Amino acid sequence: MRPARHCDDLVSDTEKLFLQHPDAEIITSFPGLAVLTGARILAEIGDDRSRFVQAGHLKAYAGSAPVTRESGKSRRVVHRRIKNSRLAATGRHWAFAALTASPGAHARYNRRRDTGDRYHAALRNLFNHMPGRLRHCLTKHQKFDEAIAFSPSVPLAAAA
Repeated sequence: MRPARHCDDLVSDTEKLFLQHPDAEIITSFPGLAVLTGARILAEIGDDRSRFVQAGHLKAYAGSAPVTRESGKSRRVVHRRIKNSRLAATGRHWAFAALTASPGAHARYNRRRDTGDRYHAALRNLFNHMPGRLRHCLTKHQKFDEAIAFSPSVPLAAAA
């Protein structure tokens, strides 16, 4: 029985310390990110905002950005093998939890499913969207805004 109590103490201490961090309010404003998951994300990416110069760097570190391999006329898009595995696992949980917590995330997931993506591919696409939004909000010190993060895409013909 003692190990369970120690685990509970560890969880409560982690949550308490995370909530004292200045970025905790921004991180937990994201759909699907609760206190413990947010603490894991913060622990893996750190609080040095200059570490990831572009959103793509954070996506590559998290393992959400695919890798394109080209040679001659052949082209393959494959998943990233070298990544922060703990951040990638947490990101999959984050994307799954965001499906029920965010109408925009669910709509993005459904759009990918409608185009023929299977469950895991659509979920990976949703996860690939989230680290860039997180980086933006952390660098601008803004809370997550559903209307901005999941704004409907404008067709290229209408934009021109």
